[in-house]
Amino acid sequence: MSRTLIAATILATISTSTIATEIKIEELASGLKNPWSIAFMNNGDALVTERAGGLRLLSKSGDLSPAISGLPESSVFGQGGMLGVTMHPDFDDNKWVYVCLSVANGKERGSEVHRGKLVGNTLEEVQEIFVANPKLDTGHHFGCRLVFDNDNKLFISLGDRTKQDQAQLTSNHIGVVVRVNDDGSVPSDNPFLDGQAPEVFSYGHRNVQGMALHPASGQIWTHEHGPKGGDEINILAKGGNYGWPKITYGVNYNGSSITDKTEMEGMLQPLTYWVPSIAPSGMAFYTGDEFPEWKGNLLVGSLKFRYLNRMDMDGEKVVKQEELLRDRNERIRDVKQAPDGSIYLLTDDVNGKILRLTKG
Repeated sequence: MSRTLIAATILATISTSTIATEIKIEELASGLKNPWSIAFMNNGDALVTERAGGLRLLSKSGDLSPAISGLPESSVFGQGGMLGVTMHPDFDDNKWVYVCLSVANGKERGSEVHRGKLVGNTLEEVQEIFVANPKLDTGHHFGCRLVFDNDNKLFISLGDRTKQDQAQLTSNHIGVVVRVNDDGSVPSDNPFLDGQAPEVFSYGHRNVQGMALHPASGQIWTHEHGPKGGDEINILAKGGNYGWPKITYGVNYNGSSITDKTEMEGMLQPLTYWVPSIAPSGMAFYTGDEFPEWKGNLLVGSLKFRYLNRMDMDGEKVVKQEELLRDRNERIRDVKQAPDGSIYLLTDDVNGKILRLTKG
């Protein structure tokens, strides 16, 4: 599998239209404290996290609830706070909601996943099902994207917490994606069962900020928020080593070299990567009927360049990319398809918004 360079010359501005598609943009809500993640129920309602706030319910009609009670207090520090959210695949029957948040222990903090049953505006029977170890005194790279696969296994992304050399270890939860059962127990076919961190599924990650289930293959796709250059899209493989920081197309933010290697034996190659970095966040495959010409496309938010990236895919190959909504100048933190085929975006700001995209 070879790397494909996404060069700077591909960054052509497209605002609220493409050649064949007009987009209507609705602002459903504003005034959110850095909204971070959105997850849909089958009835069209959604749960939304605010990194510097809490968990809220967004109704199909666009009404936003007060903060839902029942979760532990999150540590809002640096990039930490209330982060990823998803629902159990059988949510209609069991009402389980899963939230990934940063939790403090003194001056140290780390990602944890808690679940509870949604009853009205409260999570009941709240359980801590996963704790990333070790907790550290940094405020960066918490990961915290959550995705269930078709076997009801929960994948949790965990960043390197700026301790990048530890991302090559499988003995802790730094720079990894973990895989657990829906109750937090360890699946019997995980790749590192005999190690100190049997939840680890893959490693060598910097900070996975986008994760999605491929609608046809059932594989988990991720994108890696790289350093200065070197954002990546990967398909997760059991026991896979994705190379960080031994291989990368990025450099340090001050321009100094991290490594001169882009490939090494035993380390997997991404499907594609970006130079310069777009600072990706949020990721969804589009399968709806609202934009039928986009079926099979991959949607990724850009924090740095402030647009929605639409990637036309042919299997695992990127055919072309288009930048949408760049004229709005808003950092896109998450993107999800609603059950009716519309597309919802979260804008990352202290006055964050929830946007809904439909055919114009």
